[in-house]
Amino acid sequence: MTAPAHPAGEGAALPDSPAPLDTPAERYRMLRLIRGFEELALGLVKSGAIPGGIHPYIGQEAVAVGVCSALGPGDRLASTHRGHGHVLARGTAPHRLLAELLGRVGGSNGGRGGSMHAADFSLGILGANGMVGAGAPIAVGAAWAAVNPGRTTAEGPGTEGPGTDGPEVGRTPVAVAFFGDGALNQGVLLESLNLAAMWRLPVLFVCEDNGYATTLPAATAVAGSAIGRAAAFGIPAEEVDGMDTEAVRTAALRAVERARRGRGPGFLACRTYRYEGHHTMERRMKLRYRSPEEVDAWRERDPLPRAAALLDPATVAELDRSVAEQLAAAEEFALASEHPDPAGALDHLYADGLRPRAGATP
Repeated sequence: MTAPAHPAGEGAALPDSPAPLDTPAERYRMLRLIRGFEELALGLVKSGAIPGGIHPYIGQEAVAVGVCSALGPGDRLASTHRGHGHVLARGTAPHRLLAELLGRVGGSNGGRGGSMHAADFSLGILGANGMVGAGAPIAVGAAWAAVNPGRTTAEGPGTEGPGTDGPEVGRTPVAVAFFGDGALNQGVLLESLNLAAMWRLPVLFVCEDNGYATTLPAATAVAGSAIGRAAAFGIPAEEVDGMDTEAVRTAALRAVERARRGRGPGFLACRTYRYEGHHTMERRMKLRYRSPEEVDAWRERDPLPRAAALLDPATVAELDRSVAEQLAAAEEFALASEHPDPAGALDHLYADGLRPRAGATP
């Protein structure tokens, strides 16, 4: 089998612009793409083609699509261990992401990142992260750098506020930090909220509250609320129906515009649900911590039919067909992509070409 030169819907060149998500049709197409991608990935995990398993995003698609539809070309995001939806919604080509999950050289990171560490700097995707809440300080650092161009960390943050010595006011890049409800008790998240608020940084914190930290119900482990965490730092917060793409988009647009204008960070608490387990290993372990009635009730709120209801049936059918073709080509590309050469296992392991900071010993 040879890899197709141009998988359906994708060019051969590396992507350098976000996915178009300006219309309801474009947003529905992305919802369908993420859902179909995850279903395809689940099959490849079962067959053994994807080693180690994945954390499926099925059910939470409205959050990724709604938030990413509010972002512009210069914006950045830091993802989570359940990050395929964020990466795709931002614009990474599905054939490159699928090849990455398979550990192939055609992957977005040459097969070295896998499911939990996919990144695409050309799109401002600073990486998925296997550590709970660890994307938050990365996003805060990116936001600080955006409003303090040319400065070093040794000089400290500016006191004049975002937009005055950085990019043009109103065009300040925004950084998004995605995290789950399980991160609400992580110190690194709280420290990130504090710094973003103190320095009035253009950061949007997005809590994907699916009700469970692995198998632990959040209600048994999290005192207070998600928006209460933000309120403690004076950060404007909003609770959003995370199963409604348009509701998430509307709230994200407000928060992003506020951040661009130098008014500091925002926080969205998106109530959502994952239809699959925390990790594909749950299928083998046969864990039972959610009732069938609970899962069925959330399936009644599936974001895909809600988005499809905004379009005519013929448009929905055509978009479904287009996505199916694109995913078929993505699977062909990924499976045909070569495995990495073991001789290069140590490549990229150590940084080189670094310039020591002022005062450091060379």
